[in-house]
Amino acid sequence: MSAPTLALILPCYNEQDALSHTSVALNELMQRLMQTGRIAADSFVLFVDDGSRDKTWSVIAELHQQNGMFRGLKLSTNFGHQNALLAGMHAVNGKVDCAITIDADLQDDPATIEEMIEEFRNGSAIVYGVRSSRDKDSFFKKITARFFYRLLKFMKVKTVYDHADFRLMSRQVISEICRFKEVNLYLRGIFPLMGFPSSTVYYERKERIAGTTKYPLRKMMSFAWDGITSFSTFPLRLIFLLGFLIFIISIVLMVWAFIPVLDQKAVPGWASTVLPILFFGGLQMISLGIIGEYLGKIYHEVKERPRFIIEKELN
Repeated sequence: MSAPTLALILPCYNEQDALSHTSVALNELMQRLMQTGRIAADSFVLFVDDGSRDKTWSVIAELHQQNGMFRGLKLSTNFGHQNALLAGMHAVNGKVDCAITIDADLQDDPATIEEMIEEFRNGSAIVYGVRSSRDKDSFFKKITARFFYRLLKFMKVKTVYDHADFRLMSRQVISEICRFKEVNLYLRGIFPLMGFPSSTVYYERKERIAGTTKYPLRKMMSFAWDGITSFSTFPLRLIFLLGFLIFIISIVLMVWAFIPVLDQKAVPGWASTVLPILFFGGLQMISLGIIGEYLGKIYHEVKERPRFIIEKELN
């Protein structure tokens, strides 16, 4: 197999402080891989500026002027991490033999890329970068991550445990992923269901070199909920199961409430009025919220708005 043309896709949002270090590290890596014949000489690095509010795009433009291997894609506004990744895939579709997505902070170890390429040359169409441990995470993040993956498994959502968005994709996989039209995008769930031959490489996640995390708790919770509701109808089925369970409990409670009435010890009307109102009122609000979430997703899908808009491109 001849040396494949590789594209590294890096979504960037307010990463001006990290890009100087990132560009040096990736330039050294790409030059080494080219010199050893692992990748073709026309391989490149694509930075996707996801509507940054700092000087990220200026830094990308400067890197492009200094080294043609660095290319840039500027989105017109902040479309989100998943859509920025998708924009990069569309930009390299049909132009490369494989592509690797990796975050601009390089917490995902770029040294693993060489192993990914070997797996690709051995026949894997998708190579997942998976964290070898979560020792550096806080106790709260570690517990919530485990709960999330177990919840996905319980809801029959295919996913790769401890895999984020550090992955290699073949030319065919990129072409197929560009055919997906859904607006509510959760790439970590899409790739496992595609069915292509895949493999896994493990790495130790590093500390962020500069800047701040782009996934605070609020965004992480929202992202997790998108992952569940985009790939599973279990929450809707759960409403039916809860309704059936409540029906059984209601019969038991009616018997329990009727016994004191026979003994003339009950306070007339209190339990039979207040408790059902509180219980069923709360349950109805939860049920409507879940149904509303799915209706909202349908609303976004049927409008078919573009998932990203490209403002500028450095090629």
